[in-house]
Amino acid sequence: MLILFDHGTPRGLARALPGHTVITARARGWDRLNNGALLTAAEAAAVDLLLTTDQRIRYQQNLTGRKIAIVVLASTTKWSRVQLHLERIAAAVNASTPGSYTEVDIPYE
Repeated sequence: MLILFDHGTPRGLARALPGHTVITARARGWDRLNNGALLTAAEAAAVDLLLTTDQRIRYQQNLTGRKIAIVVLASTTKWSRVQLHLERIAAAVNASTPGSYTEVDIPYE
């Protein structure tokens, strides 16, 4: 699966996703695109999944008809917290299907 990390997604998370190819919005020159343009560019590049920290994306974008799956890290993106939930994040990524939307809550505590 080709996975796109947006600018807020902790890069260390890539190690928890073996068997997948991870690219970053910054590396593709997409880090300045708004969410709608980012989703369109990602779909045009055959990206399967967007892993983002933008909890508002589902309200800001019409996701109907999108082929790209979206997994959102909710609550906090602090690496010390995220790394405690790598298995849950990987499970959400692995269970995603085209057009799906999943939030993985990363509690502050």
